[in-house]
Amino acid sequence: MLFFAQQDPTTMQPRRFAQLDVFADHALQGNALAVVLDGEGLSDAAMLDFARWTNLSETTFVLPPTAEGAAAGADYRLRIFTPAGELAFAGHPTLGSCQAWLNAGGRPRQAQRVVQECAKGLVSIQRSPSASSIDREGLEGLAFAAPPLQRSEVPAGVQAQVLAALALKANDLVAAQWLDNGSRWMGVLLRDTAVLPRAQPNAAALRALGVKAGLCAIQTPSSGAMAAEPVLEVRGITLTAHGIAEDPATGSLNASLAQWLSAAGHIALPYCVQQGAAIGRAGRMRLTADAQGQIWVQGRVHSVVTGQVVL
Repeated sequence: MLFFAQQDPTTMQPRRFAQLDVFADHALQGNALAVVLDGEGLSDAAMLDFARWTNLSETTFVLPPTAEGAAAGADYRLRIFTPAGELAFAGHPTLGSCQAWLNAGGRPRQAQRVVQECAKGLVSIQRSPSASSIDREGLEGLAFAAPPLQRSEVPAGVQAQVLAALALKANDLVAAQWLDNGSRWMGVLLRDTAVLPRAQPNAAALRALGVKAGLCAIQTPSSGAMAAEPVLEVRGITLTAHGIAEDPATGSLNASLAQWLSAAGHIALPYCVQQGAAIGRAGRMRLTADAQGQIWVQGRVHSVVTGQVVL
């Protein structure tokens, strides 16, 4: 049974609202996000109730930075909710909320850099990244700095259980790691892209294991193809309050995959990501590293709905 907080109607007020599509070349192909731009005065229970009502993977609330965050350079503070609870960090809510804040007249302290405060800490977001396949149409792009990652080995027994829960075989697996940057995933590198569509997630088994599975495989270049950036195909199998779901484009997962796979020598940066094909979407992003070794997750954000919500 879901608990819905009792709100005093006399305290409810219109608040600016936006719904956006994140990580896609064209609107309605990526990951949807709901953003409440005036989050001040809302209780935790009210935020969670609204996130349950939108029924999207994430709903965010934009607030002024804390005194500590402002002193460290934050432009705004972000709280990120799923229908089940709050997250310390998530990727598509970071880019989507930043774009909504900019669209609503937000002015960052630095012209080309926005600093977001969230439970994970401060996250830097770049505006107008260098030209790529993502922003070839001239639209402004955004990129967030991948947060620090904690990763560790997955015991062989757990690997076997997860593969069984995905209806995959031992020889389908190349490597696996626990990945945690505020959102915890089991990263699963598969031997080739033909394996990805064969994965058939068993909801009960994955929920029993408590595993969100980030499946990936590196595309093999076609014979005679001109040299181009590598492409990583990804499936993000998530846990929900009622079972599991598949994410069309997952920034936090792809940030941690890039940190793991590049450090382990499986793939070289920069590379492009394709995600969402299994559920009829076309999520797209690009992973790069700057001169200091910081990994950036780049994508486009499309504004789909703007208006007000009474909360």
